[in-house]
Amino acid sequence: MYVIIVGAGEVGRSIAANLEDAHDVVIIDRDAEVIEELTYSLDVLTIHGDGTDLERLREAGLEQAGLVIACTDNDETNAVVCGAAKAATDVFTIARVRRRTLLETWQGSQGAFGVDFMVCTDLLTAQTIFRISGLPGAHDVDTFAGGLVRMAEFDIPVDSPIADRTVSEADYYDSLTFAALFRDDEMIVTRGDTVIRGGDRIVVIGSPDSINDFADEVTATPDDAEEVVIVGASEIGFQAAREFEEHGFRPRLIEQDHDRAREVAESLPNTMVMESDATNTQFLAREHVGEADVVVAALDSDEKNLLVSLLADRLGVDRTVAVIETVEYAELFETVGIDVAINPREETAEEIVRFTRTDHTEQVAMLEHDRAEVIEIEVGVDSVLVGRNIADATNDLPAGVVIGAISRGGEHITPRGSTAVQPGDHVIIFVDAAVLDEVVNLI
Repeated sequence: MYVIIVGAGEVGRSIAANLEDAHDVVIIDRDAEVIEELTYSLDVLTIHGDGTDLERLREAGLEQAGLVIACTDNDETNAVVCGAAKAATDVFTIARVRRRTLLETWQGSQGAFGVDFMVCTDLLTAQTIFRISGLPGAHDVDTFAGGLVRMAEFDIPVDSPIADRTVSEADYYDSLTFAALFRDDEMIVTRGDTVIRGGDRIVVIGSPDSINDFADEVTATPDDAEEVVIVGASEIGFQAAREFEEHGFRPRLIEQDHDRAREVAESLPNTMVMESDATNTQFLAREHVGEADVVVAALDSDEKNLLVSLLADRLGVDRTVAVIETVEYAELFETVGIDVAINPREETAEEIVRFTRTDHTEQVAMLEHDRAEVIEIEVGVDSVLVGRNIADATNDLPAGVVIGAISRGGEHITPRGSTAVQPGDHVIIFVDAAVLDEVVNLI
């Protein structure tokens, strides 16, 4: 596919890096220095200019493009880019926005702004915060097959019941597949004799009930996030509180700015909004923030979110979740004790990338900063899996692949060596990013 990306920030770069091997990619950006740097770091065509300019889009190859992705940091610019592209061609357009109100306007008027698909960064991030907060010990959680299948990534404590056991010994959960381990800088695709070590990060795929059972056993945190405190009424903080409200929670939200605190209090009837500085330890102690199950740091800077998370951890909070804008900080945050670091731009890139795959790819989840992916694919009649049991069929797949689950007619099937895949099945697969395109073509 010929893809034009407007905006070479973290989202644009992440998408381009994911697509460069299998697609023809052109990036447009106003920053000449950024364009020059990308020329040497990625195998893409770069153009210095304004993506809202139709002539610049034509220079980028608009007439032959199958997809235009507008992912600058300005919502209005992204809408204009899509409108300009749509006015000249019938190309599929994707716009990244931060404001949920713009998303709701687009949803209420099909085809508005010339946008075929709109991705709301803040809403995606809030939804991720909710999913992860509800599963003890999880670093990443995604759902597949309409909620029938779940993927989750957990740290294994040294005193976990499955530490120092082989996958075969630990595999006593219903409807669960052990997909991979991340150990230091190494990625290990699991086999029956793979030994799980304390300190490993493990990826499991299975039914929601089995994932919950696994989480309860391997982690020492409470079963549910009943007491939730959100620090910062940023748009992400506001949307996260709204997400918790919609699922029956009554979160507390701390916001220092008087006008913003009053505004969100009026919009969130089931959220207790407290006007205070969240770095005030006396306030935190007085309000018993240390007794919370989860504290979400959603302030306007990475440094503030790190500070608040460390304070919450020191007070005894069971779990800390911090929003980070700089993806390079994610590993640092988790190294110093933050339980989960969520990068809004990574969440956005993940959502957009699935539109660039084959028509059969239904869902995509990126792991460990795109070292691997879990994907959902509808199996066609020509798939290498069809008509054979999995043990035989996987011999024709490259190393680095695990079939984690199968959805057939609304039924969850746990794949085993003797399981046969049928046309129309949805398979959920863990894939090493290095062989992703080959695997998608074969399946």
